[in-house]
Amino acid sequence: MIVTKNVSKSFEGFEALKNVSLSVERGSIYGLVGSNGAGKTTLLKLLSGIYKQDSGEVYIDNNEVYENIDIKSDMIFMPDTLYFFAQYTIKEMAKFYKRIYKNWNEERFEKLEEVFNININKRISSLSKGMQRQVAFWLSLSTMPKIMILDEPVDGLDPVMRKKIKNLIIQDVAEREMTVFISSHNLRELEDICDHIGILHKGSMVIQKDLDDLKSDIHKIQVAFNKMPKDTLEEIDILYNEERGSIVLLIVRGKKETIISNLEKYDPKILDILPLTLEEIFIYEMGGIGYEIENIIV
Repeated sequence: MIVTKNVSKSFEGFEALKNVSLSVERGSIYGLVGSNGAGKTTLLKLLSGIYKQDSGEVYIDNNEVYENIDIKSDMIFMPDTLYFFAQYTIKEMAKFYKRIYKNWNEERFEKLEEVFNININKRISSLSKGMQRQVAFWLSLSTMPKIMILDEPVDGLDPVMRKKIKNLIIQDVAEREMTVFISSHNLRELEDICDHIGILHKGSMVIQKDLDDLKSDIHKIQVAFNKMPKDTLEEIDILYNEERGSIVLLIVRGKKETIISNLEKYDPKILDILPLTLEEIFIYEMGGIGYEIENIIV
């Protein structure tokens, strides 16, 4: 449904994106993560048709996005920094959205008032950052979008409201096959909701995988031997290695069965597979390309 092919974008000689290709299926939730300045927001603005790429192709439903009114009327882009008209109330902003978006659903807007519980006659500028974020979701979900593109969407929201909004998004994905593209530094939130993950670094796509496949390919293992064999670690692809007394903590890439088989040949005293979070995967993968954290605590 969403496709980019070898997309590049530069600003005043700085190459923000370099030959980025991706594919997002209808009804899926794609999470984009990356280092600061990786080009995530630039990519989101290309997908939403705010920017035009310098080279490459950006398609939604086989149609070019830039200056395509029909595509944009079925899409919501929620930026990191929200913008509302000065002095507008929620009710007035809703009337504006109703004129812009052909699929605006007044009944849903009224039902969501019970979820967000904010007076529709309140001026949006008078609300807190978190409440303005709630209003943005309230209005966006009322447009019944086919595509939601979100940049740091949970910033400023409390845990209860995060859960409510997450449930509303999942509901629309399940019932209407809405497609969601999220960029966030909150990897814990992405891990809960996304089925595909892309890692962007210095304008290039480093990894793009199904989240389950990504987790099945990287493992955290703690192991201890009576005497550490010299050639053990040469047989596996190690992303991180730390000795904690007699125990060695390993982050390794590869098939779990092969890794365990290689280690078991040396009769370890301890051999445990530990849970690995998306945040840890990101840290160790980025460390492998030179963007690392010294003395990581896990």
